[in-house]
Amino acid sequence: MATKNIWHSLAQERGPYMRQIKKTFIVLLTVALLLSAVAFVSDLNFKTFTFPQAWLNKAMNQTHYNIINSTLAVHTPKDLLAPMSNQQIQQRGTTVAQTTDIPVYYHVAHPSNYHFILDEPDKCQQNPFLVLMVPVAPHQVDARNAIRSTWGNESSVQGKKLLTLFLVGLTGGPEAQQQLEEESRQHRDLVQSNFVDSYFNLTIKTMVIMDWLATRCPQANYSMKVDSDMYLNLENLMSLLLAPNTPRQNYITGMVMWDRPVIRDKSSKWYVSEELYPEPKYPTYLLGMGYVFSNDLSKKLVEASKVIKPFNIEDAYVGACLKQLGVEPSSPPDPSKFKAYLGQYIREDFFRVITTILGSPQQLIDIWKDVKRPT
Repeated sequence: MATKNIWHSLAQERGPYMRQIKKTFIVLLTVALLLSAVAFVSDLNFKTFTFPQAWLNKAMNQTHYNIINSTLAVHTPKDLLAPMSNQQIQQRGTTVAQTTDIPVYYHVAHPSNYHFILDEPDKCQQNPFLVLMVPVAPHQVDARNAIRSTWGNESSVQGKKLLTLFLVGLTGGPEAQQQLEEESRQHRDLVQSNFVDSYFNLTIKTMVIMDWLATRCPQANYSMKVDSDMYLNLENLMSLLLAPNTPRQNYITGMVMWDRPVIRDKSSKWYVSEELYPEPKYPTYLLGMGYVFSNDLSKKLVEASKVIKPFNIEDAYVGACLKQLGVEPSSPPDPSKFKAYLGQYIREDFFRVITTILGSPQQLIDIWKDVKRPT
């Protein structure tokens, strides 16, 4: 009522001019309300075609498998690894903070869909015998530095040249990207591609690694995909690769997974739909924590990925590509050398393995120092 009186008084005082202002104000207010409604509906429609932010947050992580009934933490020098019993290998993944706000619309594994932002195309000019490729999240600087100060610092073992590189995806922000570029300038061991760095996209990450090996380093004899939370005994690994009965082509070995069922439970982190992978069991594959292969396979796997429909279990996907190629994963001569966990720290155990999972970058540093100390 008060508003009506105000408009009436103004109309009497200003006449037709103020009546025109009143009409204009009402029109503008109506237009503003309509625009707000359109924006609200458009926002709802957009959200229905992208994955919710909460889902993407859950998807971001650094590795792919977990050992149940075990929690790793930093321990004292006397007990670097907690004792673990009744261990069972399961798919593992550690959720990390969101590193990018880029929506994930679909999952395409073939590396031709991506390009390198940071690259080290000349790293293989010295013809390394073995290339170690480490998939790692952009923010995991501590993990990279721990590897750089331990097994990643080895450039020659048993007279053979080694090369270690880290593969990352998008950082999700200009400040993080700037820090990554500075790290790249300092160490010259980072390769970055323009895919969303997430748990969901580990298959992409693995295939980009294969693409880099095929295009930048085809002359290498062997390569290894090894996770950033791994202890790696290079002497034992090199002894395996230099053995006279180790194949030089179509060879891949590690911890072999046979007859693993595809998880159809939609509430599971490792759910794969029948649309993506219709078979009830995966083909034989190597556990993603660390597998070594003759480098001729890198190009062949990239080619196979053109016809194998991608799904989000990265090491099983590599197994599907191997099946397409007719290549059977090989059991290592001594399967105990590829261990999931060793249990309570015993120095001598680390002389016998090739790989084993650790709980933190500091554990890697502490164990490495202890293993390398003079006896």
